[in-house]
Amino acid sequence: MVGKALIFEDGAVQLRLRLAVSLLSHRPVMIRNIRANDLEAPGLREHEASFLRLLDAMTNGSAIEINATGTQLRFKPGVLLGGRIEHHCPMIDKSSPDESEDDGNNHNMKSRSIGWYLEGILPLAAFGKEPLSVLLTGITDGCSEVDPSQDYLKATVIPLLRQFGLGDVAAHDDPMLAPTAPSIRVVKRGAAPLGGGVVEFFCPVARELKPIDFRDPGKIKRVRGNSISCKIVSSSMASRAAYAAKGLLQRLLPDIWIVTDVHTPKKNQCGPSPCLSMILTAESTTGVALSAETCFRKSQELPEDAGQRAAAMLLEEVRRGGVIDSSCQTLALLLMCLTPEDVSRIRVGTLTQYTIASLRLFKEAFDVEFKVKADHETKTVLMSCLGIGYRNMARAST
Repeated sequence: MVGKALIFEDGAVQLRLRLAVSLLSHRPVMIRNIRANDLEAPGLREHEASFLRLLDAMTNGSAIEINATGTQLRFKPGVLLGGRIEHHCPMIDKSSPDESEDDGNNHNMKSRSIGWYLEGILPLAAFGKEPLSVLLTGITDGCSEVDPSQDYLKATVIPLLRQFGLGDVAAHDDPMLAPTAPSIRVVKRGAAPLGGGVVEFFCPVARELKPIDFRDPGKIKRVRGNSISCKIVSSSMASRAAYAAKGLLQRLLPDIWIVTDVHTPKKNQCGPSPCLSMILTAESTTGVALSAETCFRKSQELPEDAGQRAAAMLLEEVRRGGVIDSSCQTLALLLMCLTPEDVSRIRVGTLTQYTIASLRLFKEAFDVEFKVKADHETKTVLMSCLGIGYRNMARAST
């Protein structure tokens, strides 16, 4: 049964999240004024249209209507199918660069990475008729300033999904068939702007999620990371960045291990564009994983600068506290809305502006209100809500 339509007048803000909420709440969505004031290139961008095609491939019965100028989108949700999907993420947007869909800032970006698409479908992955297996081709590295990379999502989001019972035998119908846990695998790396990378994402089906009580951040016990280089003549650049990051982090704790992951065009290991990037993950005694990533600005800095910046970003995430980092807040709170009719609790650091806007969206779509309590002792925020008892109806009908 389709509910009352959600109508938004502020353009492409939170486009992916609004479409995901539409599919989960079974409510049509109308989005107007999509870059209506942009005289040179109004309407949807190429990567946004590509994301709509990806959702269309994941669902059955979805209806997508876009007006002639692309400034108005009407989306009627269908049924999530899952299954095997292959999708090509466009690497160059021929339209003029403009604001990011998420925060409205001008990043002068002409391309979006595979992580941008993965982040958009993560809330939907477990609620299809069949397990979802998506093969995405496009940019894997070099866009970490605006998009989360697949390495970041693997380090932070995959453990979060397991917290909600994805991959848990007890959460499925047949306990004799142990489901495979959610996974993200990099088949081939391809940096911006020419791409050429391949990433495979798998997520099992869940009948329903389980409520969480995730409030204990524990103590940071170790840091793990990757220093990744693609098509760079000097293989020592990744090592130099890793050494610089270790130099800063070892002032705080001794257990640090950063792997240098070097890819060359020989044997088809990476795409044609050069890139140096780094991701660091701090693991705690209670299983918390906080991550930060950055990429090398070739014309402005040395590899040591990129390594120290990644370490400083990770330390900032640790300072904020909480059991998840800033970029995972919205996904965690959305999944909390979908849990059974029981109270779920989580501790987060400083709430981002994007998360605050998302809370308003969840209130409108699911009628779920969060109890927000500031913990002045730890300078964190305790979030709790009562789930709506969402069940995977596509799975239940089989």
